[in-house]
Amino acid sequence: MRLLIIGRLGGHITAASKIAIARGAKVAQVDDIDSGLNAMRAGQSAELVMVDVALDVGELVSSLTSERISVPVVAYGLENDAEAAVAAIKSGAKEYIPLPPDPDLIAAVLEAVSEESDEIIFSDAGMADIIKLADRVAPSEASILITGESGTGKELMARHIHRKSKRAKQIFVSVNCAAIPENLLESELFGHEKGAFTGAVARRIGRFEEATGGTLLLDEVSEMDTHLQAKLLRAIQEREITRVGSNRPIKVDIRLVATTNRDLAEEAAKGTFREDLYFRLNVVNLWMPPLRSRRGDIAALANHFVEKYSDANGVSELPISDAALQLLMSHHWRGNVRELENTLHRAVLLSTGDEIDTDAIQLTDMLDGAASDDPTAVASAATQGTTENLVGHTVAEVERELILDTLNHCLGNRTHAATILGISIRTLRNKLKQYTEQGVPVPMPGESAVL
Repeated sequence: MRLLIIGRLGGHITAASKIAIARGAKVAQVDDIDSGLNAMRAGQSAELVMVDVALDVGELVSSLTSERISVPVVAYGLENDAEAAVAAIKSGAKEYIPLPPDPDLIAAVLEAVSEESDEIIFSDAGMADIIKLADRVAPSEASILITGESGTGKELMARHIHRKSKRAKQIFVSVNCAAIPENLLESELFGHEKGAFTGAVARRIGRFEEATGGTLLLDEVSEMDTHLQAKLLRAIQEREITRVGSNRPIKVDIRLVATTNRDLAEEAAKGTFREDLYFRLNVVNLWMPPLRSRRGDIAALANHFVEKYSDANGVSELPISDAALQLLMSHHWRGNVRELENTLHRAVLLSTGDEIDTDAIQLTDMLDGAASDDPTAVASAATQGTTENLVGHTVAEVERELILDTLNHCLGNRTHAATILGISIRTLRNKLKQYTEQGVPVPMPGESAVL
């Protein structure tokens, strides 16, 4: 993950940057907002921007919006500066990181934006065959289309292919086509010239130019508008792009990998995806099977996630009991590996004995039901563990305690808490708004509420 810090480096933010580097981030730093914007315009893109609250956070956010640069912004400042933290959030910052830095909070923010590891954990024989195929085609220059359900590890496979390719020492650039609004995606991919549109105050280098010499991943390419698909097809065929607002073609040298959770042949038949583009992308197809079809990987993945989140949260690594493993093996895993990861992250935090047992395994189906105000589902989630301490409490009280305890553990970080709970950030925010209206203390980012 590429992190850009905007603000003068002092002792605390230097410590934060070292934590980020230790977590796998590539960190760049500039002193002020103009320098940060110039860096991003010049093709030094970032997947996350951290900005000092002493600077004009609102100006940075509005400039990024007007220039169609899509990147999340996180503010940082001294932990006792609550007023500045609130102002930064109101100005458009996604989160606030208090200094001195907390390693878990830094890790939570980084993980919420991007998972940088390219290690694929597997032991299933079917998955081993797919890895062998990936390794065989990786050294080629052929475009690769990676298909499969959400959460199966398609981006992880793309990074694996880059690491095994002849371009491994060059840059890997990822663009999430589903996360960037349609009116911003063209500029994100191809860049723009000064004056190309209102707010284009300077030239910007797009992701195709940035990725020259390396690999460009178009994540969830099926979400791209058909108008833009035509320009993408030309870029792939001619290996050249034209910035928005320019007529001058620019040669690019990229290896293209795309992912989708849709059936592109079916989308082409429906007219929602260009058939000629589908054939250009689908030179080699790698299908990532759902977790329920590779149950031989569940134990290996579960143990990997226990080790990962025990280390991240500073707790002892516990073994998974046979009963808990059986519960994991029998689950349908509609969210695939991502759902399994969230489940084990929760289990690491909730385990109180000498091993991770069934009482710590709260499956996403249960939490989804709880978030939908389904009393039966909430009760089911509660009874996954010991119910003795829950008797006498309402379903709503049990749910509130779980949510606020998790939020406190995350020092108020909404994104991290929602990930652990296995619910959407919107659901979490709606719950917190409800609690605030009821007079229940809810922590701001960087705080812990006294309950």
